[in-house]
Amino acid sequence: MIGERIQMLRKRKGLSLTELSQRAGVAKSYLSSIERGLQQNPSIQFLEKIGEVLNVPVEEFVNSDQSERPATGLDRDWEDLVREAMASGVSKEQFKEFLEFNKWKSARD
Repeated sequence: MIGERIQMLRKRKGLSLTELSQRAGVAKSYLSSIERGLQQNPSIQFLEKIGEVLNVPVEEFVNSDQSERPATGLDRDWEDLVREAMASGVSKEQFKEFLEFNKWKSARD
């Protein structure tokens, strides 16, 4: 559901409902009703405003249902983590270095 996805991303960013609604310029009550599933078909304009604050493209909200996604072998949490790393500016090289460091560290233990 789109509302659940918005809520998860909002919490991951550490934003309250009020903060997200203010930053996106949308009504807090409407955002709340979307997150709780009372409203289920938000407009593209609404999703664009929310997505801009959360650094998520509209497609991410619309295509978040697992049945609509290609099988990647990754669960949603891993996908979200990778997207969050990308959105925060972590490069592939930095991520690879981090993995190599962890492998090296684990081998020493």
